[in-house]
Amino acid sequence: MQSPSAQPQEHPAQLASKPALLMLCIAILCAQLDMSMTNIAVKPVGESFNASLASQQWFLDAYNLSYASLLLTGGVLADLFGRRRVFVAGNALFGIGSILCATAPTISMLLFGRLISGVGAALLLPASLALIRVIWKQEYDRGRVLGIWAGCHGLALVIGPVLGGALMHYLSWRSIFILTIPLAFIVVAGSQVSIPESADREGRSFDLAGQILGFTALASLTIAAIQIHQHVGIAILSGIIFIVSLASFITVEHRRHELALMPTRFFKIPQFLGSVLATISMTFGMYSTMFLLPLTWLETGQMSIIAAGIALLPCAIIFMIISPLSGAIQARIGLRAIVALGLGSIMLGIVLIATTASQFYWTVGIGLALTGLGMGLAIGPLMGGAVNAVDDERAGSAGALINVARMVGATLGIAIIGSLYGLFDDFYAGLQGALLIAVCVQIVGVSFALRSFGKTP
Repeated sequence: MQSPSAQPQEHPAQLASKPALLMLCIAILCAQLDMSMTNIAVKPVGESFNASLASQQWFLDAYNLSYASLLLTGGVLADLFGRRRVFVAGNALFGIGSILCATAPTISMLLFGRLISGVGAALLLPASLALIRVIWKQEYDRGRVLGIWAGCHGLALVIGPVLGGALMHYLSWRSIFILTIPLAFIVVAGSQVSIPESADREGRSFDLAGQILGFTALASLTIAAIQIHQHVGIAILSGIIFIVSLASFITVEHRRHELALMPTRFFKIPQFLGSVLATISMTFGMYSTMFLLPLTWLETGQMSIIAAGIALLPCAIIFMIISPLSGAIQARIGLRAIVALGLGSIMLGIVLIATTASQFYWTVGIGLALTGLGMGLAIGPLMGGAVNAVDDERAGSAGALINVARMVGATLGIAIIGSLYGLFDDFYAGLQGALLIAVCVQIVGVSFALRSFGKTP
């Protein structure tokens, strides 16, 4: 094995590695900027179309739903049909979705554009991770590149709210989508000459039945959560569809064994199951907070849109500082301890935000900093915990599944907590009630998750 200090040898696939890395980073930055900027665009979009609260929730959840549901498919398609080809297709779809959003004449067209953008992101994300593994063969190179690639997530979290707030303040909410259009198509063109093609069809197949059933289960659950206080009949019907499709999905996947879209044996591994539960709980609370807090500021007139973007910075800045240190901290205190510390910090931060948002911003700032600290501590170890829990040849599937868990938590958090928020007449009462319930959900999920982790690193 090569020592960390050893320098890798150049090989043909690495000749264009720097331009390839640039293309991968621009793509991930675009996808993450889209998510971080749209969090503070909910209110302006709602006012522009006179949209209902449910439509405002779908402005975020249409993207999250297609993104989460198709991540596993994106990984399989990349292996079967070419990683560069799927990466390019994902960026093209993302650009097309941004065009539809920027020019949308109705809320329905905007939501369709968000859905298309989510499909594009679901293709480009797993393909980009697979390309990193293929292009940078040496462990030294790959670790360095993954660090740069992951840093783009943190960079987007830092600049997204401020950049998005400024664009919407001086231009309009449409400008946040216009920004990503040229970047997406630069990646489409640049990838053709900078990224080598690769595929790995051996022993893999496309699990169409599993994908359809999995997408149906997640979609019906999200619809039920959003419609529960507006259209009870639709919510009940969606709930029934969810139960039937989930049961069918589990049955089909269990029968396909290693050919399954989601190998069910993974969930018999305590560390993998704990990582999934903790990730769902974490993003359930975090995304619902990032959805409701700026919405409340704007609804009450407490802040302008640009001020709301700046006010969210403590979370993003602390996250970007702490995240690169999480590996060293985990090596000292272990997986279970760092996850408990991270998720405990998130829960404390959300409680502080919920109980003081109507009175003092400085306490909300501390709460945001605590949530950023918790996210920085927990995300890397949870992702690594899931991947390290399975055998090497299925590490890609495990990585895709933990990202699905991340997006499932985000989608359900916005849907369920957003619906609870709409039950209150007073905005701050709604924020407090909804977020405290989100904390309770986190406590239940995290308590089960921590039982699954061993006490050793």
